[in-house]
Amino acid sequence: MAAAARKVNWFAVWVSAAVVVAIVAVGGLVVVLNNAATGPGEAPQAANVNAETGAISVGDGENTLATYIDFMCPVCGDFEAAYGPEIDGLVEDGSTTLEIHPISILDRASQGTEFSTRAANAMYCVAVADEDAALPFLQAMFASQPAEATAGLTDEEILAIAASVGVDGVDACVTDQTYSRYVGSITQETPVQPGAAGIATPTLEVNGEVISNSEIPAPGQLATLFG
Repeated sequence: MAAAARKVNWFAVWVSAAVVVAIVAVGGLVVVLNNAATGPGEAPQAANVNAETGAISVGDGENTLATYIDFMCPVCGDFEAAYGPEIDGLVEDGSTTLEIHPISILDRASQGTEFSTRAANAMYCVAVADEDAALPFLQAMFASQPAEATAGLTDEEILAIAASVGVDGVDACVTDQTYSRYVGSITQETPVQPGAAGIATPTLEVNGEVISNSEIPAPGQLATLFG
């Protein structure tokens, strides 16, 4: 994409909030490091999940858009509301592969329930059970996103959301947090945006290149990221 097309973007209004998330992430990473201290845990095994990177692939387009999200992150919710339908369209038209990276940097903001980790774990549970349900589950989770600094959704509420997109039989995976240690480990591999001091959400990677949130174009112009 031409540099001029990526200079001005109303999403930059949210950058200050994203910076706060990055700062908060410092505390969140303490939890992540503790979770990962005992090893990476069980990795999800499915054709649509890259166990090495944590990417859940949706679509098979030539272009790749990777999104790193935390289900407690309010800026991620804003991003989904603004760009979700457009991303869905880019996947549906066959031009783009979406790679979802559910990570956990805001466990400290859920009153001890570790909602970020539980939600990311559930994302993997659903993706392994039914690859076609991965994106609908993400969309439904953000549609029911709890406010930051609340207890978040219960496991029962998360399972109800999974059922609403056609996925049953993942109760044990969700309640036992089968992939929680994996989530903690893979979160440490999240790329840092150019010029940032630490991990932040949302973070976007376009065809392998991590961009800053200030480079994200206005809604309706996301395809311009691919040139």
